Amino acid sequence: MARISINKVWKYYGTSPAVRELNLECDDGSFVSILGPSGCGKSSTMRMIAGLEHISAGDILFDGQRINDLPPKDRDVAMVFENYALYPHKSVFDNIANPLRLRGFAADKIKERVTSATKLLEIDHLLNRRPSELSGGQKQRVAIGRAIVREPKLFLFDEPIAHLDAKLRAHMRGEIKHLQRSLGTTMIYVTHDQLEALSMADMIAVMHDGELQQWGTPSEIFNRPVNAWVAGFVGEPAMNFLSAELRSEGGNTVLTHPNFNIPLLPQQVALVNGSAKREVRMGVRPDALSISTTRPDGPVIEGRIYVTELLGGDMLVDVQLADARIRVKTSTDFTGVADDACYMTVNRDKWHLFDIEDGHAYF
Repeated sequence: MARISINKVWKYYGTSPAVRELNLECDDGSFVSILGPSGCGKSSTMRMIAGLEHISAGDILFDGQRINDLPPKDRDVAMVFENYALYPHKSVFDNIANPLRLRGFAADKIKERVTSATKLLEIDHLLNRRPSELSGGQKQRVAIGRAIVREPKLFLFDEPIAHLDAKLRAHMRGEIKHLQRSLGTTMIYVTHDQLEALSMADMIAVMHDGELQQWGTPSEIFNRPVNAWVAGFVGEPAMNFLSAELRSEGGNTVLTHPNFNIPLLPQQVALVNGSAKREVRMGVRPDALSISTTRPDGPVIEGRIYVTELLGGDMLVDVQLADARIRVKTSTDFTGVADDACYMTVNRDKWHLFDIEDGHAYF
């Protein structure tokens, strides 16, 4: 196991920075996810940790030891890729045993480690098959088994289940998380899928355009995003955003929009009063809105139903406002239909306000 420290790390390709002054601390035995869209710098970061890419500036440390110039073979890191990288002519046993044979392990030790890893992964009945005889999920388990037998300090996973179908991805998320808990080895998991990061990781690093946007627990990333970009990227269905204004009315600070006037809670007023800017961006997740075709008491957002979508146990309702369309997640008991007038109430403990220019969160 290892504690990984990334200190002010930069990565340039030519004159273009792919990673900009990245700082991360991954605790010993933790499951860390690096999350972001294509081109954000997450894979470059992982490859620098593995020693497959040169570090342009900054330091990476394993347990306090600087490893910038250490060859990949000496870093005690095991990687699992999206494309498996299995030898097609070798059996499952031989694929998993290969790194141990290259290191000169005795035959009995190889058998012991391969047997232990394949039982943990529940593929011990497949040892004599070749990759062409395996399903996608079984191939991925073989690739993971090949990494496990090395007993490394650190596992690096590069979008290992991105190509699998939805049902198998959901199953493999649970398997990989259980595996990490069982082994207790530090794991860094690179993905563009926010659901994978939220459901599996202890800590998440959200990256965009080579910069770390937020570092926190899944709950912190989801419930307290530091800016509008993180808020919009994390969450499914995605957060709704509306341009609005802050005004003072009768001693209250009110968020105003052509479709609503909603006062801020007292503790929220203190968070925005220091700003001279009155234009803001409101963010609210679909499940933080309640919808009805009859007007309830209290402040509401008025709109008109655009379309409804039944999703098994939930229903999504798209609502047309004066200048935007927002989405509400509600129960299947909702009876509204397209073109009906509707009224939405906001859970003000769960809405957000962002700066209109740089996108930082007031709350």
